[in-house]
Amino acid sequence: MISSNAHLSMLLEGCRNNDRARQKQLYDLLSSFAFKTCYVYGTDSAEEVAHEAFIKLFKYIHQFDEMRYDDVLATLKGWFKKILINACIDHYRKNIAHKKIKLINKESEDIADHCSNGFDSLSYKEIVSAIRELSPGYRAVFNLFVMEGWSHEAIATQLGISIGASKSNLSKAREKLKNILAKKSSYNTQDNNNFHTAISY
Repeated sequence: MISSNAHLSMLLEGCRNNDRARQKQLYDLLSSFAFKTCYVYGTDSAEEVAHEAFIKLFKYIHQFDEMRYDDVLATLKGWFKKILINACIDHYRKNIAHKKIKLINKESEDIADHCSNGFDSLSYKEIVSAIRELSPGYRAVFNLFVMEGWSHEAIATQLGISIGASKSNLSKAREKLKNILAKKSSYNTQDNNNFHTAISY
């Protein structure tokens, strides 16, 4: 695996010059990370969205200056993750929002949000499995608010919903996650209690 700063710098320079071989190497290096990110962020077309994100990555790769960073790979992944999340949001808008799926009703827009983060007691796979069972709207808001630290104002703007809708979707997502985990026989009582505390109102 190409991971040293020197090799990465050479690889990125090749991508800036539209070198297909270098682009393929960068794709191979980041593809697993890209597919997992798109999967976690709620799209059912993870590979398709990841490919769209790679197109944007190659288009804007000249904006990434690897000489400024000590750990180029980690910084590159962080930079690419923003592109991936935006690609997931675009997919949500085009394939979910435009179908006018009603994620919440008018009466629920005033539900207050009570923020609580962190659920380290559960494994990554367990969390992802539970989140994947949420509806697309709940999944999008939960991931952006809890996992990315976005504000409700930013989420509302990006997803084209009201701030009240964002708060409501988050509250409902937390409640549904509790119910999902409670039904899974593989979770012990302590895990459920810890998760309840982590995402409780």
